[in-house]
Amino acid sequence: MELLTINNVWMMICTALVFFMHTGFAFLEIGLTRQKNTINILFKNIFIITAGLLLYYVVGFNLMYPGDFNGVLGFAGFGLDAPLADGAFDLAYSEGYTYWTDFLFQGMFAATAATIVSGAVAERMKIGAFMIFTVFYVGFVYPIAGSWQWGGGFLSSLTIGEAEGFYDFAGSTLVHSVGGWAALVAVYLLGSRIGKFNNGKPQAIPGHSIPLATAGVLILWLGWFGFNGGSVLSADPEATSLTLVTTCLAAAAGGVIAMITSTLLYKNLDLTMFLNGILGGLVGITAGADQMSPGDAILIGAIAGALIVFAVSLVDKIKLDDPVGAIAVHLICGIWGTLAVGLFGAKAGFDQFLVQLVGVLCYGVFCVATSFIIIYTLKKTVGIRVSEREELEGLDAHEHKMDAYPDFRLNEH
Repeated sequence: MELLTINNVWMMICTALVFFMHTGFAFLEIGLTRQKNTINILFKNIFIITAGLLLYYVVGFNLMYPGDFNGVLGFAGFGLDAPLADGAFDLAYSEGYTYWTDFLFQGMFAATAATIVSGAVAERMKIGAFMIFTVFYVGFVYPIAGSWQWGGGFLSSLTIGEAEGFYDFAGSTLVHSVGGWAALVAVYLLGSRIGKFNNGKPQAIPGHSIPLATAGVLILWLGWFGFNGGSVLSADPEATSLTLVTTCLAAAAGGVIAMITSTLLYKNLDLTMFLNGILGGLVGITAGADQMSPGDAILIGAIAGALIVFAVSLVDKIKLDDPVGAIAVHLICGIWGTLAVGLFGAKAGFDQFLVQLVGVLCYGVFCVATSFIIIYTLKKTVGIRVSEREELEGLDAHEHKMDAYPDFRLNEH
């Protein structure tokens, strides 16, 4: 009982850290976008965490972790009481944590997928359309996708050669690329912001507060101690310590290599690229943080950092507008981190690499298809993009009738 208490306390601390990551996401997004859209972005982030938790309670948790239940998609019933009513779970149903702690920890992950999309569609998507998208994506798409691996679904037992089971420790694919694929589809269907491309050439649209963006990244890094550390699902000292070491080393390597790469290519010390390099390293190590050596973690993070620079450039070249670099960070580095499990660590080998690749493809097809159906339907019905006037004058004034900084206005075009 004492061990359960210690493990459960650690899991609750990690839950709090993952919750705190939403502050980091909010700071990063408002920092990298313009002042006139600050309230709109904050509103979306608050909606995601509040609606996300309620949706995860109603359907998400039991859809993602069906246990021994049958029914449609193994759905265990509505609400947290449904499995308990059938005696399926004891309150201490794991050596590491209670049923209630498990729900809260996993619920924090669920909301993250929609937060990734929020940054990518910033400054031009209708708030109502985004809220409807969040309900469907967090309520149904994410739990179904998560059940394929974390819920004991078909990918958890996928066998190719000597390799058995797709592996994603803390969500490089299950969380980050699930959000990244949707971000890619949303950005494509929305189109770019006014002024982003001039005669086909990308133009910089500076954010209004780089200090806020920097604070956001540091908060996210701190939150990753819970994101990856909590995914050990216990307070095991060796496993949690190794996981936090590999997480931090990958983040540091990602930032340094992104900084060096962007400086060599563009001849300037770009802080935003530095920051996204840190995030890329964190996303990259997330799939295998528990089984990588420190050296492997540095290499994985370094490759993620270089990928960030080239991915941001590629997104611009194909004329997609991603204000915060979400596609590069969460999708590209999420894919890389998932494949890296087959190249490094305990599960390294060609067969495991193929298993990882199949998993990536399965999630890509499912997430692209579902997000396209949701967003395209919204586009043809309620519409997904604000008017030109609303975009130029700012979403805060038109959709919220508020000003984030009423006593301090910047001149914006």
